[in-house]
Amino acid sequence: MSISLCTLAPFGVKLPGLRLGCQTRSSLRAKGAAVTGDENGPEKTMKEEIYLDVLYDDGFGSVTLKEYFTTVRAMLRNDGGPPRWFCPVECGQPKVENAPLLLFLPGTDGVGMELILHHQSLGKVFEVRCLHIPVNDRTSFEGLLQFAEQCVKYEHSLKPNRPIYIVGDSFGGCLAISLAARNPEVDLVLVLVDPGISCAETSLQPILLPLLQIVPTILQLSIPYLATSGGSIPQEALGFLSGNLTSVQPLVAELGHTIKWDTIMWKLKLQKLGASYASSRLHEVQAQILLLARDNLLPNGDVADRLKTMENCKVRYFRNFTDRLILDDNINLLTAIKRANMYRRCRKLDFATDYLPPTLSEFKKTFDEDFKPYLRLLSPVMLSTLTNGRIVRGLVGVPEKGPILFVSYHSLLAIDLAPICEEFLREKKRVVRVMAHPVFYWENFASSSQELSFFTNISLYGGVPVSSFNMYKLLERNEFVLLFPGGIREALHRKGEEYKLFWPDEAEFVRMAASLGATVIPFGCVGEDDFLELFLDYNEQRSIPYLHNLIESVNQNFSRIRETVKGDDGNQVFHLPAVLPKVPGRLYYLFGKPIELKGMKNVLKDRKSASKVYMDIKSEVENTIAYLKKKREEDPYRSITQRALYQATWGVSAQVPTFDP
Repeated sequence: MSISLCTLAPFGVKLPGLRLGCQTRSSLRAKGAAVTGDENGPEKTMKEEIYLDVLYDDGFGSVTLKEYFTTVRAMLRNDGGPPRWFCPVECGQPKVENAPLLLFLPGTDGVGMELILHHQSLGKVFEVRCLHIPVNDRTSFEGLLQFAEQCVKYEHSLKPNRPIYIVGDSFGGCLAISLAARNPEVDLVLVLVDPGISCAETSLQPILLPLLQIVPTILQLSIPYLATSGGSIPQEALGFLSGNLTSVQPLVAELGHTIKWDTIMWKLKLQKLGASYASSRLHEVQAQILLLARDNLLPNGDVADRLKTMENCKVRYFRNFTDRLILDDNINLLTAIKRANMYRRCRKLDFATDYLPPTLSEFKKTFDEDFKPYLRLLSPVMLSTLTNGRIVRGLVGVPEKGPILFVSYHSLLAIDLAPICEEFLREKKRVVRVMAHPVFYWENFASSSQELSFFTNISLYGGVPVSSFNMYKLLERNEFVLLFPGGIREALHRKGEEYKLFWPDEAEFVRMAASLGATVIPFGCVGEDDFLELFLDYNEQRSIPYLHNLIESVNQNFSRIRETVKGDDGNQVFHLPAVLPKVPGRLYYLFGKPIELKGMKNVLKDRKSASKVYMDIKSEVENTIAYLKKKREEDPYRSITQRALYQATWGVSAQVPTFDP
């Protein structure tokens, strides 16, 4: 197998058409949806923005560990060269305008090909370069740090407003932290994958390293395997060896018959020096950090604890089935970055222009695997209204082009969101940009869950913090925007308030939609009462001292929505009501007749006209809810039992019938 690499070039060597071994960016142009401006140039028109199609093929899953080990076997030869950067051919050309730079810093093996499973997906949205350290190279930690720093400073001087991403795996995490500490003026985003920073703290280092130097060669080469297979090494020593030798395993596995023991010892010492250097400068790091760890278990110790509690650090946990997180084919690195809202192309994140649409592999993972049982349980029925008033099944009545503002009642615990996102992606190939409560962007709330969670999926599938500014920008870009005017007051309603709207008195969104020529589509959703029953609501929870204090504590971390609205209807306190499951019924949606606001100048100038349109929209939402509540009584497959019998007869993939609209 040929090695899919560009020319390996030391930093500073200029090659025709290449910069650090990377292809120059061509002037790709495609139809876009926003006005963008280059940091050093004039604004571009709406039709000039490079963009990615919804459900594009990111290539993730097309490369396996077999290709990785084949590449390692070829690259672990002693070529006698110095450390260098290279650009994997698989990364290709970035498909977005002003794509940020991504530098990969490998573990102690130094190969630099550990991102091979992610080359194609990362290459579409980053300029990717990887560091290769030859197997017998003896460059010191300080030397490696200076080498990487030279590249960072050079790139920063070329584009000071563009962020530089540094992915550090194991030992590479020590290099990344050290780089950030020494260059606080550079806009760095660190992605640390099981960083090896805690090994500097272990009390075994002064004992084990000298002992390893006198161990017989045959035992030395078996240590990595003993460390991962549970040999007869003492438990504390096993933990030390496993943490420090994991990234050296490919090196030993592929060249165990020729590799010298002093090379392994050198790399272990390098790991120790790197961990010590990084831990001593952790307090100087100002960069954004995304920390990826396995099984909710980060190394214990002062350094790891300091890293986890840093204000600018986000932590995500994964269920991992391999020795190395970065080589797990179930974990998509780009997806993790997107879910953490950490992909940006300028100094400040823009939820409108920096958003990357879901890929085909992400969609299949979410809706064909993770959420499939949930969606099958809901068995959603989607109905829409044509311009002549006829109600049909599917989303035919929804216009193909934006800007569109969907407004509706918010179902209990937001069980209505996932089916909407899925159906619009499947049928319309459009992302619905949901105006979401700030709690979903509160880091303590997000990091308490596993990486594959409902909360992190909101950002992946178009969620945006609710604000008039964000909604204006999205409608200006002709997006599909979803607004629940009642917010969490409806989604976390009290007992006896099913399907009751808690909308504010002011026409908050009508004038904005009219000013941008948007189409408003009111819709309703019913079925929450067929799935969940409130057991302990907000009124009951706040009478319990412990729960009352917990609710107050959580709500202090973010500003409340509509604090100016008085009375219980404006109460937007976040809490988690206790619910009891029911024998599942079915979820029903009806998208009403589109309301064109383009050209309605009276709405912009006259408050009464805007208020009338607002009340008409609200009334239409209530009408769709009333229609669905009545018609669902005619559905012979409302019960999960009947649906199960139907699918047992016609197959689980068969669309279950419903009432005639």
